[in-house]
Amino acid sequence: MSEPRLDHAGLSVRDLGAAADWYCAAFGYARELELRVDPIDLDIVMLIHRAHGDRLELLHRAGSAPGPRADGPAEAALSHGLGHVAFDVDDLDAAFARIVGLGARPVMTPRPSPEPGVRMAYLADPEGNLVELLSRDARR
Repeated sequence: MSEPRLDHAGLSVRDLGAAADWYCAAFGYARELELRVDPIDLDIVMLIHRAHGDRLELLHRAGSAPGPRADGPAEAALSHGLGHVAFDVDDLDAAFARIVGLGARPVMTPRPSPEPGVRMAYLADPEGNLVELLSRDARR
C-alpha cells in the first residue's frame, strides 16, 4: 500500500463562479467537475491544475457567512484551522504583480522567507482568503 497523499484542499466561498474564474486565471487551474449536493444545498466546483495535478475544491452553501479573516500570516497563525493556501511560482515578483492585477489585495510584498533559498509573498484573494506565493532557488 502506498503512502497517503493530499488530494485537494477545500475553500468555502461567497461567489462560486467568480472564485472559480479567479483561481483559474490567477493559478492556471481548469474546472474539472461541478456538482450539487441537494440535501444540504451545497454547490461544488473542483479545479485541477492540468500540468501539476493538484486540485482545489471551491464550495458554496446558501446562508454561509464569512469566518475570521487574517490580515497576514502572523494573525493567521493565531487561529487553529486553515490559515492560508500556498502556490509555488517560478518568478515571484512577476506572479505577485500579475495576481494583484487580477484583483488580489497585497498583504506582504515579495521578500526572503525564513526558509533558506526561498522567497515569499502574501496576498488576499478577492474574497479575503490569505494566499502565499513561494519561489524556491533550488528549482532554478
